[in-house]
Amino acid sequence: MNIFKLQDMLRHFFKEDFGERDLTSDALFGEDHLGRGEFIAKENGVFVGIAILQEAYRLLDPATKLTLLKKDGEKVEKGEVLATVEGKMGVLLSGERVILNLLQRLSGIATLTAQAVETLDSDTTKICDTRKTTPGLRMLEKYAVTCGGGFNHRFGLYDGVMIKDNHIEFAGSISEAVKRTRQKIGHMVKVEVETETKEQVIEAVEAGADIIMFDNRTPEEIKEFIPLVPERIITEASGGITLENIATYRDTGVHFISLGFLTHSVRSLDISFNVGNKG
Repeated sequence: MNIFKLQDMLRHFFKEDFGERDLTSDALFGEDHLGRGEFIAKENGVFVGIAILQEAYRLLDPATKLTLLKKDGEKVEKGEVLATVEGKMGVLLSGERVILNLLQRLSGIATLTAQAVETLDSDTTKICDTRKTTPGLRMLEKYAVTCGGGFNHRFGLYDGVMIKDNHIEFAGSISEAVKRTRQKIGHMVKVEVETETKEQVIEAVEAGADIIMFDNRTPEEIKEFIPLVPERIITEASGGITLENIATYRDTGVHFISLGFLTHSVRSLDISFNVGNKG
């Protein structure tokens, strides 16, 4: 995770939430009013948020004392204390909502990813994410996926080529799309091609694709397609795969399963923040 980028994000989030000042906390607490707070898991899950806590309080007030009791990617149980913080009461309450929003969402993503990995239960097929992330939160959400045992697909349009159905339609064929792409990009960039039929798989192989995606294909279809793909080519399945049916893809032989719902349909993990006077 890029800490400098995270700091910029947090500055923006804090400015959005309390602007120049927190009217309520300013009215109730003075500079000498100290407090203590606890972040508590209200349900079982996987925790993510160490960097959020560290950088948030560093920005709000470096004098704040933070004690971390859980690591990123660690399973937590309902009622467990995840971290404690001591400092000015105004600081603790002003930063509460932004910090909680991030901890809850990232922990929810990690929890859902861990569930997908556990349900698939495969030593050969890996779970990965997609670009279906919340605008502005991609770096954090993709980090949360890795904390849950998943892997990252490309981070954006800039770090990997993915030739989809609309690209193929525009270019006229898979072969032509791959050819044009190879003429423009460097040798360090991998080329992935989305396929739906046996004929498209064969064409993608012959065109020199580095990765072949089986789009919205059943486990039976993937098992039929896999023997057509040389071992040097990475395979991926995507589309129509849910927690309820992911186990049926266990023995297909595909290298990766990409799941958009890990980030676009996730439920935040319930975490609370309780404060009290210090001393």
